Amino acid sequence: MVDFFENFHPVMQALIATLFTWGMTALGATLVFATKTINQRLLDSMLGFAGGVMIAASYWSLLGPAIEMSSDNQIGAWFPAASGFLLGGIFLWGIDKILPHLHPNAPINDAEGFHSKGQKRSTLLVLAITLHNIPEGLAVGIAFGALANGGTEASLAGALTLALGIGIQNFPEGIAVSMPLRGDGMSRRKSFFYGQFSGMVEPIAAVVGAVAVSFIAPLLPYALSFAAGAMIFVVAEEVIPSSQEKGNKDLASMSLMIGFVVMMILDVALG
Repeated sequence: MVDFFENFHPVMQALIATLFTWGMTALGATLVFATKTINQRLLDSMLGFAGGVMIAASYWSLLGPAIEMSSDNQIGAWFPAASGFLLGGIFLWGIDKILPHLHPNAPINDAEGFHSKGQKRSTLLVLAITLHNIPEGLAVGIAFGALANGGTEASLAGALTLALGIGIQNFPEGIAVSMPLRGDGMSRRKSFFYGQFSGMVEPIAAVVGAVAVSFIAPLLPYALSFAAGAMIFVVAEEVIPSSQEKGNKDLASMSLMIGFVVMMILDVALG
């Protein structure tokens, strides 16, 4: 797979990789054609698993490399990682306050953001998962964009591992949107459409991230950390609470740990 990707420019690599992650979201959404409901314990465990993958990816694929790149920073190697990480969280916090959305498993009355009241449940759910996918797409794009600044085969493998991990955790996100809509009586086709549509933002965000760091090399450690901070905010504010709202706290917590370990093994072994 590494040999295949080496034939493309890093921006194109990011686009191809996030088309895969979008496809995984669509794959999860296809379950609406097989069943109208999904076991709540299974859904919560998959959401927990997704959170674990995102947490592990935030360090091994983003924060760790950012710190290594900043060894000659005059303030300290920690500064780009710390400042970028906090800015990423603040950025997602701002979007969270503005963008109307509804967390998976939450009742319609718990919708957040401006003008969320009166919005359709389908719209709010799609916007919630779209909020997830912005930092995920940015993270993949930035990882591939780094290759334009002297990346090695090992760093390409790391970017591919990140895309693989994001793709794996996108599967339950597709389910988390499509299944509640199907349960509310929406047709299979529409439920699938909304479920896969939430992943469409990832290729767009990936191209933006890849182009930005391809041309502005000093931005790279800040950009990597920014993506990590945004992902951690999403996990803490939405993924973990959504996985535990129905009472399956222990199951969701253990699933998160399994997801963390799986992503850690992928990143260390392959990246």
